[in-house]
Amino acid sequence: MVSFEQTTAIPTTMSTPPVLSSLSNQQIRLASRPAGSPTRDNWNFTTEPVAEPGPQGVVVQTLCLSLDPAMRGWMNEGKSYIPPVGIGEVMRAGGIGRVIASQNADFPVGALVSGSLGVQAYCALPGDQLRRAGLVRIDPRVGSLTQWLNVLGMPGMTGYFGLMDVGQPKAGETVVVSGAAGAVGQTVGQLAKLKGCRVVGIAGGQAKCDFVVKELGFDACIDYKQGPVKDGLKAHCPQGVDIYFDNVGGEILDAVLTRINRKARIIICGAISQYNNPESIQGPKNYLSLLVNRARMEGIVVFDYADRYPQAIAELAGYLKDGRMKSREDVVEGLETFPEALLKLFSGENFGKLVLKVSD
Repeated sequence: MVSFEQTTAIPTTMSTPPVLSSLSNQQIRLASRPAGSPTRDNWNFTTEPVAEPGPQGVVVQTLCLSLDPAMRGWMNEGKSYIPPVGIGEVMRAGGIGRVIASQNADFPVGALVSGSLGVQAYCALPGDQLRRAGLVRIDPRVGSLTQWLNVLGMPGMTGYFGLMDVGQPKAGETVVVSGAAGAVGQTVGQLAKLKGCRVVGIAGGQAKCDFVVKELGFDACIDYKQGPVKDGLKAHCPQGVDIYFDNVGGEILDAVLTRINRKARIIICGAISQYNNPESIQGPKNYLSLLVNRARMEGIVVFDYADRYPQAIAELAGYLKDGRMKSREDVVEGLETFPEALLKLFSGENFGKLVLKVSD
């Protein structure tokens, strides 16, 4: 059982509301930057009193957290699309929570919200940080809490805008998706089918491949654990690949590059095979295929599309409601299990969107 270390609270001149006075906030903070795969030694488990809301601020009880491959990159020092988590800071994470104290009419007590809550039991947000945290109210009638972290959350937004804006699919094209059974992959593949494309997934293990084809409706799925991906691509993409949505990088990216068509679009969403590489990240060896085929490779960072999230949510929610899209989540319980739960992403243990349940 994890022991959360007590930290010193910052004195305040205002009295703590009774609803908060008996609460303790368990937090997981980054203790050191990992070399390779993160271990429990990279984290500090701390406990501190729950801060009261300031002017226009709120206090949110965390219900569940999204565990994403991007979190590994946030632990590294260096320039990226978002600043790294600082040593000693609460680990960054998106989540769903319930407002338990508020001085903001837009977020009344009892409201369900999503935003950057961090790996902690409670999140106190000052009024001037609500926008930065991306705090928004959610409607549980539109989707379950875990769906709001999956198809209706950051993975769904990534898949939607990556495919639709960067990939620009056309009916009849062949779309290949790596990490097909994961959070982003399942949305991408189903959406591509809805847009009239032929969709081939890449996943690890027979169970995941069966799920991708039989449950999600992909046309085929290549099990990278059972043989060379290039052989699977040759068999299932005889006319080549028009769009590749890459979540894994490494050798699989190289294999797909050998099969792309003229004017193909390669969407770089992630490179989970490389995140824990203690040496330099392996880049594409077959990149000259982009030149030969006049193809395009472009990255997708979901935060660039924040002002258009409502558009994507409305469309995807409609597909969920009428049954044309499915959403699978893999839920792990207990804040203290975070270090081990996060590693499931990199071993391929998770089956669907990985969610950490913190409280009911």
